[in-house]
Amino acid sequence: MRRRERILLTFAAWILLMPAPAAAQPTDTAVKAAFLPRFAKYVTWPAAAMPKGGDPFVLCLLGGDPFGALLDQAAQTQLIGGRRIVVRRLDTPAGADGCQIAFVAGGRAGQLMDAIDGKPVLTVTDAANGGQRGIIHFAVVSGRVRFFIDQASAARRGMQISSRLLALALGVRQ
Repeated sequence: MRRRERILLTFAAWILLMPAPAAAQPTDTAVKAAFLPRFAKYVTWPAAAMPKGGDPFVLCLLGGDPFGALLDQAAQTQLIGGRRIVVRRLDTPAGADGCQIAFVAGGRAGQLMDAIDGKPVLTVTDAANGGQRGIIHFAVVSGRVRFFIDQASAARRGMQISSRLLALALGVRQ
């Protein structure tokens, strides 16, 4: 065998014997973006808080957008009661009255939460942002995205959370 053929054969064997790269794991942000629109399937809102006619179901981001296109893509794949989901990005809680779900992020989370307190909006927060907790609160535990649920807060707002979602929660406040 010529030297050139041996080098090529050695290189080919080296390529074939290299360990395959691990399957790409979704980021915590991607997992949270996938969860957000799905939560709506397990929550019942008061009739007055639901969209009217053919209006879409509204998922709002208040105080920041850690998800970008990930949330838009996740929302496009879900229907809630036959309604499409639209994502609105709001700097202030002024437009939150039309939201069924509000992910509250950023340094002003407490102020934003206070502005929508008592309204039939499913608030979702993230431990990475610290501060006040929403009805659903994301946390990363042992490298996995998990969540806590404040069922008492949901009930005060006239919402009911399905036992199926409650069973998945890391903790439930009654």
